[in-house]
Amino acid sequence: MNPVPTTSNQIALHRATRRQWAAFAVAVLVLALAALHAAGLYGRASALSTLEEQGRIDANLKVALLQAVLERPRALPFLLSRDRDVTETLAGADPAGRSLLDGKLEELVAGTNAAVIYVIDGKGVAIAASNWREPTSFVGNDYSFRAYFSRAMAEGTAEHFALGSVSKRPGLYISHRVGPAAAPLGVVVVKMEFDQLERDWHETQRPSYVVDADHVVLITSIPSWRFMTTEPLPAESLAAIRESLQFGEAPLAPLPFTLIEGGPLLRAVQPGGGAETYLRIRVPVATTPWHFEYLVPTGNTIAASMREMRLLALLAVGAITLAAALWLRRRQAALANAARDQAAREELERRVIERTRDLSLARDHLQAEIADHRQTETKLQAVQQDLVQANRLAILGQVAAGVAHEINQPLATIRAYADNAKVFLTRNRPEPVQENLDLIADLTDRIAGITDDLKALARKGRTAAEPVVLREVIDGAILLLRSRFTGRLDRIVVAPLSEGLRVAGNRLRLEQVFINLFQNALEAVEDRADGRVDVAVIAGEGGVVVSVTDNGPGLSAAILASLFEPFNTSKEKGLGLGLVIAKDIVSDYGGRLEVETGERGASFRVHLRKADE
Repeated sequence: MNPVPTTSNQIALHRATRRQWAAFAVAVLVLALAALHAAGLYGRASALSTLEEQGRIDANLKVALLQAVLERPRALPFLLSRDRDVTETLAGADPAGRSLLDGKLEELVAGTNAAVIYVIDGKGVAIAASNWREPTSFVGNDYSFRAYFSRAMAEGTAEHFALGSVSKRPGLYISHRVGPAAAPLGVVVVKMEFDQLERDWHETQRPSYVVDADHVVLITSIPSWRFMTTEPLPAESLAAIRESLQFGEAPLAPLPFTLIEGGPLLRAVQPGGGAETYLRIRVPVATTPWHFEYLVPTGNTIAASMREMRLLALLAVGAITLAAALWLRRRQAALANAARDQAAREELERRVIERTRDLSLARDHLQAEIADHRQTETKLQAVQQDLVQANRLAILGQVAAGVAHEINQPLATIRAYADNAKVFLTRNRPEPVQENLDLIADLTDRIAGITDDLKALARKGRTAAEPVVLREVIDGAILLLRSRFTGRLDRIVVAPLSEGLRVAGNRLRLEQVFINLFQNALEAVEDRADGRVDVAVIAGEGGVVVSVTDNGPGLSAAILASLFEPFNTSKEKGLGLGLVIAKDIVSDYGGRLEVETGERGASFRVHLRKADE
């Protein structure tokens, strides 16, 4: 086929293809930038969510540990306020009693986690302390200015975090009043320090700290942040703290924090220099006005999450781009093919019109030939049916002599029985007359059966299958051949078979099959002195096989190749239709006819169906 020349449509299609690829590249670039931006936002949000969830779990664990540390010493001031030694020492002025109380408090500190335990009288002066042996002993110091003293005297109990005025160490002071509110004797104070807790927090390498209601850092994993504030203090709050000496001379400066977008993220300057971005998690501390703040570093985690999400986004964009590029390429290829096909289609349509005209003429000629062939076939079938009927009538003529013989014999017997009946009548013997008349009736039934068989043989058409006694079919066929093969029927040797064996078919039509087979076998052994025809019956579950075997010369290869075709015969006066008719009859009743031949003769096997019981 000649190549289709380039048309203006194809040139326009090429230009459109270039524009589409340019637009596709721009779209891919925009999609990639948008995907990277969205993936970064999603990765950042996902990382923050994960960090917050994990950080809040860690913060809750640290708060639980802090609460456990706080709960242990809280009962100690209450118990000491009921202690008789404490009460008697505050009530009296015996120096010996104070010495005994110092020793008792010293023993209690050794067995608890408290930093210092001391007793203050009603004027605010410490009269006994667990550190009475140390240079920084609290004994004799005036603590009336401390909030934990004044509040305990007024309210019965107090908790106050402050910097020690003598020890210069921060801690939580837990105090309880001794004596009734109307006549208080003094106050028992237990100081808790959190050095071990702060060291544990410091090992996590994440800033952790506790702030009070004024946002002042009290407990922290970074010592330099202690007594700094997370928010600027109002002037009045700052003045009150300075006056109470709660935090000594600490500057109370704001922590080096810079909030990012006003949210939970902040940027903090490290003590050793440098800055880090943190996620701040805030958890309240139960039973206190404090809040625990936990800073989780976010830089590496957010960067890794954003890189991962952007990589996934690029992979997704790449896959989409590849799929879109393949689709666009296929679409453009399809359009190009469509343009070429259109040009080829126009050329093809022109050729089709020319060829259609030629094919129409050829079709008309072929239809005429088909009509002639069908008419010829119809005529051939009609001729074949006529020949089949002619063969049937020919067989009828051949067996007519035998039938006439069979009829003459019953007629002669009837005449003899009739004459005997007359004699018995003249002798007045009615019993033999009745017997002869019965025999005459049987012989007339025999003659009627013979004539019915003869008429049925002359008729065309098929009869429905019915149970037929196979023995009667074989005997009937031999009977009808008796007149033609007088003196030679003894060559047919029928093997013993069951009297009750029945097959599906019609007796007269099956007799016609065996007449043809017996006749052919007898003619095949006609010139042999030892000629023999063996008839054997084999009954199985699937059906019945009747074999007719002769010891004649057998069949030639030429005859065997077309044995069951019409008009194929080796006889000078034969029509070649006998075996064709026999095969058709057997096929009508669901059976088949087979043949084998050799040097020792031919064998025909008739397969028949067993009759339904």
